[in-house]
Amino acid sequence: MQSSSFTLVFYAFAALTLAAAGVVVFARNILYSAFSLLAALFGVAALYAMLGADFLAAAQLVIYVGGILVLILFGVLLTQRGTHLHLRVTTRQALPAIAAAALVAAVLLVAMVQRAPWPAPTPRPYTPTTAALGEALLGKYLLPFEVVSIALLAALVGAVYLTRAPEHDR
Repeated sequence: MQSSSFTLVFYAFAALTLAAAGVVVFARNILYSAFSLLAALFGVAALYAMLGADFLAAAQLVIYVGGILVLILFGVLLTQRGTHLHLRVTTRQALPAIAAAALVAAVLLVAMVQRAPWPAPTPRPYTPTTAALGEALLGKYLLPFEVVSIALLAALVGAVYLTRAPEHDR
């Protein structure tokens, strides 16, 4: 892909991600927010892939889009029982949120302008990042990796125990 078309596609995915994130925040219907979150997460995964972070792009798709977002959608769709319940989201503190977002945007713009000249993202030769990550996790960091896996297993067992119905309720 040529540099100019790569830059154009990169900024198109960035604009899609920002627009979808805006819909997530400002949509009044929670279902619209959930589907816009899907588009925003796909946009982030595309940005990761374009920047050469293949593992992060795959993890973004599998964990966030494939797991968490599907869980959110099922939760939203299954909790709307009947037509009498309409889940709507109200934005109560829009002005302070807009002021905080404008302040953050101003700080970021000042930081970007002071960093001039700012090169556009350019395509790099593909080098997989998963091999180095696998060697690190199963080599140097094997013990912490296993401790975290045992801690996650214990958390899962604890969650199952806490959600189990008491004996007298069965």
